[in-house]
This record gives sequence, C-alpha cells and structure tokens, in this order.
Amino acid sequence: MHEIAQRLGMDPREAAMRLITLSGSGLPLLVGVECDPNGLRRALANAAAYGSYTGPPPSGPYSVHQSGPHHVSGPHQVPYGPQNPASQPFPAQPQATWGPPQSAGWVRADQPQPRPVSRTGKIGSALEAESLEGAQLSIQLVEVVDPADFLFTAAGYKLAEGERAVVVHTEVMNTSQVPYTSLPDMYLVLVTKTGETVTKAPVSLSSRPAHKLGVQPGETAGGHTVFVLPDTTDVIQVRWSVRPEVDLNTLVWTVED
Repeated sequence: MHEIAQRLGMDPREAAMRLITLSGSGLPLLVGVECDPNGLRRALANAAAYGSYTGPPPSGPYSVHQSGPHHVSGPHQVPYGPQNPASQPFPAQPQATWGPPQSAGWVRADQPQPRPVSRTGKIGSALEAESLEGAQLSIQLVEVVDPADFLFTAAGYKLAEGERAVVVHTEVMNTSQVPYTSLPDMYLVLVTKTGETVTKAPVSLSSRPAHKLGVQPGETAGGHTVFVLPDTTDVIQVRWSVRPEVDLNTLVWTVED
C-alpha cells in the first residue's frame, strides 16, 4: 500500500479507501491486510494483562473493549486508518479517477491521459501501431488495385484460369527513435467476405516495387504487395499485423465496393 500510494503521490489512507471502493464496485480486486503474527500475539498478551485494571471507563473513539466487566482505554489509533470515517465519504465514481488495473487508465484524473489510437480506417487512412522492438509506426493504405491483372501479366507472370491479381500499396513511417527491422508487409493479408485470409504472393512487379526490409527512425518507406486469389472472391478488408496472429497492434482497413 505504501508503494502504491508513493507512486501515485497520495496519502496511504486515501489510496486504501479508493482500492476498497473499487473492489466494492464490482472490480475483481482483492484488498487484504498483512500483519506481524508475533507482534499481534504480544499485543493480545498485553491486553490480557490489563484485564484486571479497575480504572475509569473507556474514553476516546478507538478504545479497546474486552469481554467482561473491565475495559482498557486509551488512544489506540489504527495506523493509516481514517480518524473519522463518517466525515470522509467514498467518491461517487471511482472509475473516473482510476481505470481498470494494468491498463492505461490506471492513473489519476489530474495526470495526462493517453491519446486514443484508432486501429481501423478506410483506403487512404494512416493508422498507428507499435513494432515488436518498440518502434512507433504510422501505416497508410494508399491504394488497392483490384483487379490488377494487367500489372501482373506486364511483369511477365501468368494467371491461371479463374484467378485474378490484387496489388496493395502501403507506406510505413517510423515516428520513433527505434529502428523497425522487419519487412513492412510480412503479415499484410486480404480478408474475404467469408472471413478467410489471403496471404501475399511471392512475386514483385517492376512497375510497382516491393517493400524493402526495415524502416529507420524518422523515415518513410513505401512498397507494393501482390496477391493472387480466385476471381469470384470478394475482398472486404486489408489487415496488417506485426505477428502472424491478430493482436492489439493489428490494423484493419475497410475496402468499399
């Protein structure tokens, strides 16, 4: 509790109250108390030793009451406990101060909030993502050429019966000081109307240069990715990821008919 309060610049009592309030509001948060077993035994032994005391009745808001006719009184104040709980009501909306744990919202309301990042867009949109190395990227879907059979055959390739080619043009800007070392379109795929994905074809077109490996800090690199798919397949999305599976950095552009 001391460490949490120190990081947030808060009084430990205020931090404890807010954690208890978050737990009571339905957040899956368990708030516990640790103690020194030996010290607790000594305190109980001392309380028992004063059991024969016949002095005046207890006074003060934190008196220790024993079962029986005798009492032990004194300012036994609970460490870091609220001295007057009734005068310190819990905040009505604790979620406005702290967000879910392990999220960007787990900060005080008076601190700068992170800017929301959009992961979806349309053709022409530039979306932001982060590489596995921590590079901050801005990726723009510049153009989708569908069909691109004339570009495919002009480069000396031949399509099979019932196939068509699609060419996707993307640009990647590295806005951080960390190099981006991967191939920008390594996991760029097309998403069909039936939910299937189409991976890129291992070809490059002389008239539409492919992506090169890596993007250095402050640089922008463009490239073209070629796809070959059945002629009757409807493409509804272009999807970019930093890894084979979909994750929080996955970007999706909607392709309109």
